[in-house]
Amino acid sequence: KGSGSHQGFSQIIFAPPHGGAFNISQKTNAGRQLTVEIVYNIWYNKLYYYLNVEKRRIAVKNMKTKTRHINIPVFIPHLGCPNMCVFCNQKKISGHEHADFSSVEREIDEALSTISSGQTAQIAYFGGSFTGICREDMIYLLSLGKKYIDRGLVSSIRVSTRPDYIDGEILDILEKYGVSTIELGLQSMKDSVLSCAKRGHTASQAEAACRLIKSRGFELVGQMMTGLPESSPEDEIFTAEKIVSLGADAARIYPTVVFRGTELEDMAKSGKYELPSSEELILRTVGALKVFAKSGVPVIRIGLQAGEAVLDERETYSHTYHSAMGEICISRIYKEIIEEDMPRDAECITVYVGRGCISKAVGHRAENKRYFISKYNLKSIKFKESPDISGYGIKITKQEN
Repeated sequence: KGSGSHQGFSQIIFAPPHGGAFNISQKTNAGRQLTVEIVYNIWYNKLYYYLNVEKRRIAVKNMKTKTRHINIPVFIPHLGCPNMCVFCNQKKISGHEHADFSSVEREIDEALSTISSGQTAQIAYFGGSFTGICREDMIYLLSLGKKYIDRGLVSSIRVSTRPDYIDGEILDILEKYGVSTIELGLQSMKDSVLSCAKRGHTASQAEAACRLIKSRGFELVGQMMTGLPESSPEDEIFTAEKIVSLGADAARIYPTVVFRGTELEDMAKSGKYELPSSEELILRTVGALKVFAKSGVPVIRIGLQAGEAVLDERETYSHTYHSAMGEICISRIYKEIIEEDMPRDAECITVYVGRGCISKAVGHRAENKRYFISKYNLKSIKFKESPDISGYGIKITKQEN
């Protein structure tokens, strides 16, 4: 039951035992269209809700909509960064060494030509601290993006930056040119970890930036890392919990990669930094991922994308980073969920998951499927999609032999 312009909007929802999603739409007293999406996830035994007013999402939680969102990435490698973090080599991460703004418009046009109906696009300035670059360059790029917004070709602009490059004046500029989403490279919310990584800002600065961004109505995406020097699994869970508590609408988790030519490589060679094993890095990333999953905050990326250097053994010092890191981590969570509900007296079962989630539930290279067949002596385990299931929800049914 709402109040003010939403007063009088109320309805009782009953969710089926296996979970489900419901949409209700009703005109408010103020004449605006209010849509409430209710999702019940039995694993977490809680309701997730989302409010949409006049097609603008007020709260973004753990729900996929029918409209697919597309980012048009524009990389501005290392521009705006005041220092070099121990883990950073933007040329290798982004695949770009120098920024060339002359090609930006052409790249955006080419990307737009591939977008079909039913998809919404957002111009995303990635790869550096966008709000720290030369003001003239920043205004140029924002103005360029605003032209596409005004023509109805993209919905908004997304930028990536540092916490210490956020203030009221910067947010005024971003709002003026149609920026809706700000991604903050937080990495950790522990000062000892930030200091060791030479981030150049404190956890309190990061917290203040998050609060300011949310107070101005922007969507906040918190980026964090696992496996950093001086960081522990407990520190990373704390960081994830802090990002959730600060109202992040989404998150990214980046397991640490030791690139050639970085200070982190020197630290690893000298023994000042002990590299986590591949399995440890997976477990620590899963720990952070669980925090976001249980809080209904979607993790939109696990691990680096873009440059091929991540997969090139010549460009990385160690090989503890797995190219399928994201898939493996999500599969591990599905493994835990399925095992919790696994019937102990069945020989043949079917596991129902949400749309697009079969490969995640089956596991990387069918790891989960093999595990369940072996441990529970199953004759058959099938995985099927169900339109009534969302997030990490599942339903298991027993089949006749």
